[in-house]
This record gives sequence, C-alpha cells and structure tokens, in this order.
Amino acid sequence: MKAVLIGDVVGKPGRRLVREYLPLMRKRGVDFAVVNAENSAGGSGITRSTVAEIFESGAHVITTGDHVFRNKEAQEFIHESPRILRPENMSRRALGHGSTVVEAGGFRIAVVNLIGRVFMPPADCPFSAADEILATLPGGVFCVFVVFHAEATSEKIAMGLYLDGRVTAVVGTHTHVQTADETVLPGGTAYVTDLGMTGPHDSVIGRDAAAVLHGFTTGMPGRFEVAKGNPMMCGALVEFDAETGKALSIRRFRLPEGGGEEALEGLL
Repeated sequence: MKAVLIGDVVGKPGRRLVREYLPLMRKRGVDFAVVNAENSAGGSGITRSTVAEIFESGAHVITTGDHVFRNKEAQEFIHESPRILRPENMSRRALGHGSTVVEAGGFRIAVVNLIGRVFMPPADCPFSAADEILATLPGGVFCVFVVFHAEATSEKIAMGLYLDGRVTAVVGTHTHVQTADETVLPGGTAYVTDLGMTGPHDSVIGRDAAAVLHGFTTGMPGRFEVAKGNPMMCGALVEFDAETGKALSIRRFRLPEGGGEEALEGLL
C-alpha cells in the first residue's frame, strides 16, 4: 500500500495545492492520506470549512499541533470527528482526539499525533504518550503512522529511533522546512525529520517576507499575512506492507502549483 503524508498546509495557497494534487494522488494509487492542517485557516488554526475542504480532497486523517485552537471555532467541532486530531500529549482535559484508527484498502490503520517539548509550549511526555497509545491499540492494527509536531531536530530523531520497529512511519511537522534525511530505519520504520510546508515558498515559512523582516530588524510588532508567491506542496510518500506494518520505502516530494499529472510522473 501507499500512504501520502502532507506537511503543514498554510492558508489558501496551501489548500489550493491539496485540492489540486491529493485527488490526483488518490486516483493514481495512493491508498491512505494524512494532512497536517493546523495552519490552514488564514495561516494559523483550523475552521470547519478548512477541514471540510481537505477531507473532500481525499484526506483520511487531519493532524495539527500547537496552533490547533488558535481559532476559537475549533473548540466547537474538534470533538465531533475522530479523524481530526490534536496532539495526544496535550493536557488530558483538552478537547478532541489525539489518535484514531481508520480503514483504508481493507486494512485498519492507526494515526497518532504527538507534540514535542523542546522549544515548544508545555506538554506531557510524547514518548510516554506513544507507549500508552501503542499498548491500547485494537487487535489487528499493524500499521501505525506517527506525526510528531516538534521544533527540535534532536527530539524528532530520538522519537524515530524510539519507535523504530513498532510503527510504520514517524514523520515530523512544524518547522515548515523540508529535510533531506528520509530513510527506512533498521526496524522497518519510515522516518523524515520534517515533511515541509504546503504553501507559498517565496516567504518566511509561509508569511509575507517584508512584514517578517520588519519585525526582525525593528523589534516592532506587526501582522504577518500569508504570502502568495511560489506555492508548493511538500510531503512524503511511504510504501508499506499492510500485513506486517513495515515500511518498504519513503520518498519526499515538492510539487509546484499547476503541475498537475505531469508533476507526479516518477513519483506515482
């Protein structure tokens, strides 16, 4: 089976890319799709309409991170669907779900959303949270995808090694910068430190560069609008054995807006 994992979707440009490419990927043989959407609404947070748009494009599960509740509207609906995840190791009183099991291609597949603690808001231990979830998965679930929303490269690598052989893939989100370290670890777990950003790449991690530069150079506050230039969809394609849960390969991608079917040649 093939799974696509799409990195942080930023605003309208990111959502356009998901609408363009995810249906094509599903048509060309991708069995399972996970999208990080925590910046899909105006560059920060989620709304009913942004998650609906991403689900309609073919996503099975939406993951998030530290901005999940940036829009108050998220509190009104996040608990309604187990396919919209917030990090499992947030406060136990937080609304919503941190993991889920869905069916795709005749197999039951688990997705776990975790958040890091290094240079991040307070959270419970992500390593302990991962152990707890894996210990309570229903029988017959062999494929597990872990989306680790974290700042520090070291923490993400540590998580990959910690879960190697116990999950199908560990992929990082949050930094919006795709890393070139994709690999299948010795135990059969696909890993990449960061999937990258799905949004405008002529920017500072998705925001208008002029506004961000003004803030850095003057120290003055300002509103950082979502940029528009050079939209690209970033993520990774994981091929895996659904009967064992082991990853067979992982390939990262960067797809330009408007590339259509031609951009997928060689990838799918």
